[in-house]
Amino acid sequence: MAHGWEWDDTLFAGTAPHYGRGRLPYAPGLARALADVLAPDGRGRLLDMGCGPGTLALMLARLFDETVGVDPDREMIAEARRQAAERDVAHRTRWLQARAEELPPGLGTFTVVAFAQSFHWMDRELVAATTKDLLRPGGALVHVSDLKTETHDADGLPYPAVPYAAIEELVRHYLGPVRRAGQGVLTRGTPGGEREILTGAGFSGARRLVVPGGQALERTPDDVVAWVFSMSFSAPHLFGARREEFEAALRELLRRASPRGRFSERGPSTEVFVWRVGPGPGP
Repeated sequence: MAHGWEWDDTLFAGTAPHYGRGRLPYAPGLARALADVLAPDGRGRLLDMGCGPGTLALMLARLFDETVGVDPDREMIAEARRQAAERDVAHRTRWLQARAEELPPGLGTFTVVAFAQSFHWMDRELVAATTKDLLRPGGALVHVSDLKTETHDADGLPYPAVPYAAIEELVRHYLGPVRRAGQGVLTRGTPGGEREILTGAGFSGARRLVVPGGQALERTPDDVVAWVFSMSFSAPHLFGARREEFEAALRELLRRASPRGRFSERGPSTEVFVWRVGPGPGP
């Protein structure tokens, strides 16, 4: 959890309907890469902490006998449950509205616990210790995120790049210069240092995977607007009575950037760390 910031339940309020359309996909080979390194036998259990609308959990659900997704946001859980039914994996999934710090009793143990771009929002020392207790011997903690060290441009693609810098400047114009997060602000951004925290909690043997992205994506203004409203720092509720005004300004910015109404970008690569706990074979 960021220094000087406290979690509150408005962090992702109103963002769930925008996730599916707005967020860029994980690298296309992610599910296969995780299946190769985790070698699931179809009988294990997966726990996705901070599951959002189930993006990762639903991708992996057919690899496990049961997948449990946990998220504090009611709308995220509702969207995950809806998508599970749509993908015909509802019988393999269970969705719980709860914080990772306040899990209900009786969840049992798991072969894999995953954090997909969620760990930094949590009390990480507490959640790491909880995760260790939830994992079976030889189980794995999987930390998934976009690869932060790469940059992609739209060179060679048919449409202009999404004007992210101009969008961020517009958000700052409406919401102020310091990144918003729920009812608070992140003066120093979100924290890093996962390696030290997980090592301190008793995890070891971290294996790093980079699943390559770079695929060409075509995006519409509606896609980009959905991306903006899917982010914690520009969640719809933060704009209050000025939301419609902001969206109109955003759409005008996008119209000027691409009069044809199309943008090009490349999908990000996905970085994965797989940590083990205790003796015994992997899951």
